[in-house]
Amino acid sequence: MANRRNEQMGLAPRFPENHAAWLERCHAAGQQRPTPLLLRYGAGDYNCLHQDVYGELVFPLQVAFLLSRPGEDFTGGEFVLTEQRPRMQSRAEVVPLSQGEGVIFPVHHRPVQGTRGIYRVNMRHGVSRLRAGGRHTLGIIFHDGK
Repeated sequence: MANRRNEQMGLAPRFPENHAAWLERCHAAGQQRPTPLLLRYGAGDYNCLHQDVYGELVFPLQVAFLLSRPGEDFTGGEFVLTEQRPRMQSRAEVVPLSQGEGVIFPVHHRPVQGTRGIYRVNMRHGVSRLRAGGRHTLGIIFHDGK
């Protein structure tokens, strides 16, 4: 999937068939810090819109799993994605998740079909402000960082 996406957007990096080989590339480039995250949010906490780019080598997809129960363990704290579209307003999308569900999303950009072919849009993700309770999330980023 990652190779197909990069090909569609005219990006050169290609990825090996397995994760261990990809991590070997990261380590050879000096990116040796593991990047999976266990995130904890309390009332009033949030995560600003950002991209998880931790070095020169970046795997284009990542995943986040919601470990808490919305409406029971916490309120607010929605997972948010934004598209920064060329010559247009940015567009936000809230991804509703239940406990145990995950979302696969772009680290940096994604391909979009336009009238003249495929182009790329920049993506950012974050978490809206928690109004009450506590929220836990597991984030898996498939490239190691510096």
